[in-house]
Amino acid sequence: MKAKNTIKESRTDWERLNKMHDKDIDLTDIPKLDKSFFDNAQIHMPQRKKAVSIRLDADIIDWFRKSGKGYQTKINAVLRSYAEVHQK
Repeated sequence: MKAKNTIKESRTDWERLNKMHDKDIDLTDIPKLDKSFFDNAQIHMPQRKKAVSIRLDADIIDWFRKSGKGYQTKINAVLRSYAEVHQK
C-alpha cells in the first residue's frame, strides 16, 4: 500500500504576515475580554484516553477511515453515545 503524501503547500502569505505589526491586525470582530470574563472562566481538561486493542470488522474500520483524519475519535464518539443511551 502506498503512503499518501500528507505535505500540503501553505496558501498563507507568510512574507506579508512577517512584515505586519500588531497595530495592523483588525480586531474589530473580537470582543474585548474584561475581568468578569476571567472571574467566570473555567478550565476543562480533556479526559485522558486509554489505549486498547479491539477486533472490529474490516468493513467497519474501512467505513470510518474513509471519513478521514480523526476516525478513531469518531469511533469513540459513537461508542460513547451508545453507552450514554444504554446507561441504567
